[in-house]
Amino acid sequence: MTLFFEGIFWDMSPHLWSHTDLSFSPKPMVPISPLRSRARQHRRRRRSLRKGRMLSPRSRLVTVWGILIVTMFGLSAKLVHLQLLQGDNLKALAQAQQEIYTVPRAARRPMVDRQGNVLAVDRIVYAVYAHPAIFRRQPDNVAEALAPALEKSSDVLLREFTTQETGIKIATDISEEQAERIRQLRLDGIELVASQRRFYPQQALFSQLVGYINIDGEATTGLEYSLEEQLRYPVSEADNQRWSLLQPDTATKDNLKLQLTIDSRLQRVAQRKLEETVIAHSAKRGALIVMDARDGAILSMAMTPTYDPNRYYEAEVEQFKNWTVSDMYEPGSTFKPINVAIALQEDTIGPDDYFYDEGRLQYDEWTIQNNDYANVGGRGSLSITDVLRHSSNVGMVHIMETLQRSTYYEWLSRLGLGEMTGIELPAESPGQLKSRGQFVNSAVEAATTSFGQGFSMTPLQLVQLHGALANGGKLVTPHVVRGLVNAENDLQWQPPRPTPKQVFAPETTGRVIQMMEAVVASGSGEAAQLSDYRIAGKTGTAQKANEFGEYGEERITSFVGILPADNPRYVILAVIDEPYGEDAYGGSVAAPLVKAVVESLVVLEGVSPVE
Repeated sequence: MTLFFEGIFWDMSPHLWSHTDLSFSPKPMVPISPLRSRARQHRRRRRSLRKGRMLSPRSRLVTVWGILIVTMFGLSAKLVHLQLLQGDNLKALAQAQQEIYTVPRAARRPMVDRQGNVLAVDRIVYAVYAHPAIFRRQPDNVAEALAPALEKSSDVLLREFTTQETGIKIATDISEEQAERIRQLRLDGIELVASQRRFYPQQALFSQLVGYINIDGEATTGLEYSLEEQLRYPVSEADNQRWSLLQPDTATKDNLKLQLTIDSRLQRVAQRKLEETVIAHSAKRGALIVMDARDGAILSMAMTPTYDPNRYYEAEVEQFKNWTVSDMYEPGSTFKPINVAIALQEDTIGPDDYFYDEGRLQYDEWTIQNNDYANVGGRGSLSITDVLRHSSNVGMVHIMETLQRSTYYEWLSRLGLGEMTGIELPAESPGQLKSRGQFVNSAVEAATTSFGQGFSMTPLQLVQLHGALANGGKLVTPHVVRGLVNAENDLQWQPPRPTPKQVFAPETTGRVIQMMEAVVASGSGEAAQLSDYRIAGKTGTAQKANEFGEYGEERITSFVGILPADNPRYVILAVIDEPYGEDAYGGSVAAPLVKAVVESLVVLEGVSPVE
């Protein structure tokens, strides 16, 4: 029996009745819909068409082989094109990629002293990294093995291993020898990373002179900065694009070195004696310069306090400065011999003239007096030699009053006051001189200048002027650089220097040297006397002006020596800033220091004693 409800048929045959339930449970039949029937017929037709178009297995195999053969011919043609037609270009490109250009950007030429001792050089150093996560040994075993090579405690290393699992920096600036010892240990998880650094084997001995290179490869002080162009290895633009730091120790370099005029042996003596003097007198700082007056070559330029350029980051900013060329001071009585030479050269005085020393002078509201006026008073009639011997301020005022102030000012300008010396070091100060109008129109300006106050200059400028007294009147250019030299020590480059200017006649300088010799023989410079050697010199003790231009209790003491007096060649200047004590004068503080350095100078330079 079949029931039809709204287009749906139900089969009511007896065998579909439920025997487990009294309810009627008909089984639904598949609906017969005209739309669904047509869709089913359409799908059957599409499957029939696809079966008709399918290839046979043989046809498919032939097609695949054809595609493979075409691909192989295409690849072969490309290889022929690349190897035969483009072979040279590709070879050059491959070599460029494989070659290691190991001249790093910081590569610089060495610096050496006049004997060839190394002052600055590039070297390869290593940083050591630990990666505990990939240790094959136990961490304590790794620490035990590494400790001797790193010169560290194994307990310290073990604690560092526990800070993180990888990338622990456990040492820096490891030498090549230490790195090789670590390599020989063959420890998994230990990494050596090479880098190029500037190394200063003399440590603090030349710091303000040589300068330093910071961790970024930049020079900011000293000769490293001022002569960077000469110190850097020349590199082409092509090399610049192909640099690699993988093996910086194999860099291709020329054999040129920057040679200085400094003698390391003398520098070491000067530095030690200078530090002892500064400590003994509780001074603020000190400097000592030795110059060959024949050509201006600086043999020693010592300063204290100083710093180690290998550890520049531990220094105070003030220590980076070379104050012998950058800081100005009033030279005091060490300038008096220069004034005497000016007056002699102008012929306003004669070497045998006398001047009256009243001990004190008054210029309007200004009082000028001798340093020992409170104890000695006026000294009366003095020869020019005695004026220098006793360092008479009043006597010097009368000597320089023989010149017209305009002439005096022209001489100061001619000698380079207010100008730079031209040394190769950076940050040089030109000194300070009053304006011409102020100097010429004020009698007290000329008076104070006569005994070395009222103007300022650098210690190096004073050495240059005394060099003119020592070499027969020539104003030479002080210098610390000989030039770039090759392996045979032949000059390949030299800094340009002006021709020395003749400022005094040799007769004039010879007379001044004789007067200065008397200062050491029986005057304020007696502490600089050296047995069997004739030394000329002059002491200086000047008050220091504060930031308001007023003079206080602080003083700066100095002594300048010239030797041998019978055949002058060397100029030695010692400056001690703010020594402590009532007896802190140029003759008691700086003169003994110069003597101590001269004792080594005459041996190193082979200066013959007097017969």
